[in-house]
Amino acid sequence: MSQVRVAIVGGSGYTAGELLRLLLFHPRVEIAQVASESHAGQYVHSRHPNLRKLCGLRFCHSDDLSTCDVLFLCLPHGAAMQAIERYRALAPVVIDLSADFRLRSPELYARWYGKEHPQPELLAQAVYGLPELHRQELREATLISGTGCTATAAILGLAPLYRAGLVEPRLPLVVEAKVGSSAAGATPGPGSHHPDRSGAVRSFQPTGHRHSAELIQELGALAGGSWQQTLAFSATAVELVRGVLITAHVFLTGDLDERAIWRLYREAYRDEPFIRLVKERSGVYRYPEPKILAGSNYCDIGFELDAAQRRLVVMAALDNLVKGAAGNAVQALNCRFGWDETLGLTFPGLHPI
Repeated sequence: MSQVRVAIVGGSGYTAGELLRLLLFHPRVEIAQVASESHAGQYVHSRHPNLRKLCGLRFCHSDDLSTCDVLFLCLPHGAAMQAIERYRALAPVVIDLSADFRLRSPELYARWYGKEHPQPELLAQAVYGLPELHRQELREATLISGTGCTATAAILGLAPLYRAGLVEPRLPLVVEAKVGSSAAGATPGPGSHHPDRSGAVRSFQPTGHRHSAELIQELGALAGGSWQQTLAFSATAVELVRGVLITAHVFLTGDLDERAIWRLYREAYRDEPFIRLVKERSGVYRYPEPKILAGSNYCDIGFELDAAQRRLVVMAALDNLVKGAAGNAVQALNCRFGWDETLGLTFPGLHPI
């Protein structure tokens, strides 16, 4: 069985560590190089100790990268776009896990990131790397973007409703996202310092969260091509290391019962390997719960109907480092090469943990 040679840039961070963990067990992938300018020459397991005896590679400098089949970029926001032509010269397929190429519109990028994009012509070429929505485009893509972790959960949770035209555009869409500390990345900061983070439930982005732009882009397209609603998106840090839970309040265009909504979601996601519908009548885990998804590529989706207000409360949970980042990138890789989408991604998560 022929293998695809891949390399990873920005290899010392959490997302790169998860990418390595997944690709080491992928039957169609050979990891050729892992680049980290600040850790060049050190063993990969010095930064990712869970990979001891599994990965014998040393970090190289990004200037020493050789050509490969696929190049994964796990760089801070803003870094990939500055050197994208150099990276694209190294590999025919580039998968960028940062936010640099997630938005197709230069105007939308400027609005939400506060500056002009230096490579606006590439925004239209990049494919938003969410297989559940862009499977066909991914098969021919040469530049694939990552997806925001909270955006991924919200988009997957809401997509069936927008595709079916069931959302009332004259009323706001309200989304609250709760996220774990690993979403802040591996570089220590005041918001992730354990004595300050432990025990905290901290609103860190009540308005203006940049993942809003991805909802506007993707849900707007599903709704008919443009975004017509007011979007109220807030994010709260909670005492988790891994995990995202979004709670979205959607107002429906008509009267629907829970059975009809259940049929809609079941039909939409019946053939999706990593979407699970969670709505039990009793028990602790009757709604989506991030804790049991740690390490897995699943997105769990549930809902509760407030029929009197025509309000549907949609809940979606995932591991921000896997389905919200590295796992989703591997799933996109599988789509790109026509492989089974579950290759390298069958780990079910742990319980209890």
